[in-house]
Amino acid sequence: MIEQKPDSRGATVAVEGETDVPAELEILRCDIDAIDERIVELLAQRHKKVQEVVALKKIQRLPVYHPAREENLISQRREQAASVGLDPDHVEDLFRSILRQSRVRQTAQVVRPGVKPGARVLLVGGRGQMGQYLGRWFTGAGYEVRVLDVDDWQQVDEFCSGIDLALVCVPIDLTTQVIGDLGPHLPPECVLADITSIKRIPLESMLAAHAGPVIGFHPLFGPLTSTMEQQVVAATHGRGDEACQWVADQWAEWGCIVLPVEAEEHDQLMAIVQCLRHFATFAMGDFLCRRNVDITRTLELSSPIYRLELGMIGRLFAQDPGLYGEIIFGSPERRTLLLEFLDALSRHRKMLAKGDRAAFSTEFKRIAEWFGPFSEQAMRESNFLIDQLVGRF
Repeated sequence: MIEQKPDSRGATVAVEGETDVPAELEILRCDIDAIDERIVELLAQRHKKVQEVVALKKIQRLPVYHPAREENLISQRREQAASVGLDPDHVEDLFRSILRQSRVRQTAQVVRPGVKPGARVLLVGGRGQMGQYLGRWFTGAGYEVRVLDVDDWQQVDEFCSGIDLALVCVPIDLTTQVIGDLGPHLPPECVLADITSIKRIPLESMLAAHAGPVIGFHPLFGPLTSTMEQQVVAATHGRGDEACQWVADQWAEWGCIVLPVEAEEHDQLMAIVQCLRHFATFAMGDFLCRRNVDITRTLELSSPIYRLELGMIGRLFAQDPGLYGEIIFGSPERRTLLLEFLDALSRHRKMLAKGDRAAFSTEFKRIAEWFGPFSEQAMRESNFLIDQLVGRF
């Protein structure tokens, strides 16, 4: 423990492990510890009541999110905070964190009703991580869920019999082959869809393999996501929009934001949003690794923004390399983009070798002008994240 203690000049210095603590201070600390324990106990009691609410919502099929109640609660707690001399903003932050955690827990437990009761859903590649994740959601919504995986193809006709949706959840490099093999076995009115992170090629394959309704999806989240609230799902038009609508509506019922986008535009944007970003992160991690940088030491001497940036790098390497390999190597166009990125970096070699600050300043201003008003937005949003990070640590 670190205490603040005056030194010989009267200045305050940090003293670690001080044992000569005044009795009055120790009593106050014990009182604070007891209050902290009580706060945790009260949170546990609150959680038990939330579980009772969850049970009732399951029975009555009520929505998890009740915006009016949450805002009323926040207003009441702000008024209470002001009346007892606390900062209302601080109390609001605390209760919004509690409410969000409660909402996430409820969302994970409360059944979101199926928008097409009695429908049969076939998850192709359903034993993979994303397939299992979606399987839990479809099952929870009351659908009959079937899983067709690599060892089940001898019974493909049986699996496809009477299904209303075939959702392809296989790796990118297998998607077109699986779609081609699956198509002839699908009922004519079945919706054929996929969740691949590239859209043009899979969509073309689905349209060629199946004469019925076709739609492409790309969930911009992974199987570790605890809730679908406010998660984005890109939806690409294929064929038979009316027949496909219930599937898009189901994503929305789960809390997702379903964003219609053409396949070509989707792939162009995702090459930047996912592929380029992940590769640049990979390259930074690779450089740190090859230099054998002492990460712990850099964190000791870092600003919050560096911790945030390093955290995003570390987050990448805590996950499945196969997933990111699919994203980065998903198409020839993506690999071409990354080679252009490497060429762009090499263009700055001369500036660095010469130590040309004037050239750097010129390039910096040119790029800043291109970013325009977004730079100010980015500053506000990143400051918010930094404030949250400072509060966390």
